[in-house]
Amino acid sequence: MGKMFAIAGSLSAFLAVAAGAFGAHALRVRLSTDLLAAFETGARYQLYHALGLLAVALVLGRWPHPMIRAAGWLFLAGTVVFSGSLYLLSLTGARWWGAVTPLGGVLLLLGWLALAVGLYKG
Repeated sequence: MGKMFAIAGSLSAFLAVAAGAFGAHALRVRLSTDLLAAFETGARYQLYHALGLLAVALVLGRWPHPMIRAAGWLFLAGTVVFSGSLYLLSLTGARWWGAVTPLGGVLLLLGWLALAVGLYKG
């Protein structure tokens, strides 16, 4: 399981850097300031949680607690929902995607809480 989270974290970090570069170079002249800021927030949080996934992968080898595995799944799901909704909002202009973003944020928060609990109990 740890290896899978390490691979997912590495790929997510790759995609986050690519998204950040895409936003900075290709979207800067095409999007309004607020939509570009939303896109950049999605890329930034994706990178943060890619690092979180790598941390989950590392600690799973030492403390294989179910809550640590749950943290990995929550980081994955939260990244898809949080960053994905911001990318879609920015690229489509459909503002209703902004209503989905907080759900991803809750998943990310729960991931950090699950990681803390798993480390404490593990």
